[in-house]
Amino acid sequence: MAIQGALPVEFGAVFPHGAYALGVEAITDFETKKPQMDKTTGLPLWAVDVIDADPEARGKAKSVKVKVAAEHCPTLPDEVPGLPFRPVEFEAMSVMPYVDDSGRRPRVAYSLRARGVKTPGGNGAASRKAPAAAGAKDAG
Repeated sequence: MAIQGALPVEFGAVFPHGAYALGVEAITDFETKKPQMDKTTGLPLWAVDVIDADPEARGKAKSVKVKVAAEHCPTLPDEVPGLPFRPVEFEAMSVMPYVDDSGRRPRVAYSLRARGVKTPGGNGAASRKAPAAAGAKDAG
């Protein structure tokens, strides 16, 4: 099969109404209690908590985590006066489908990855790219 690993996807396809960042934290390996490392690059993984701005999003789809592999914690865009959350865009996104069997019935779920975090519409100096960001491959 020609498709292996994560599938590249545009930010607007994942978050057509935009997204808001709540915060970012290191991902810790459950068993070893050490930082979880990206299998492709060997860089630490960071989780950006995101609220989907889609008014139709409900339940688990409203709040998601986007994983970013970077040597240092990605910098979130500056706060916007009058907004309770920080508007955010992700660069070089990818999605990895997997089977989530933690509920009553198994369902298809998606792991989201990105190479960088930036201000919406930002580019160049306005961009908040994660240094030496990871490839798009994710095992779950």
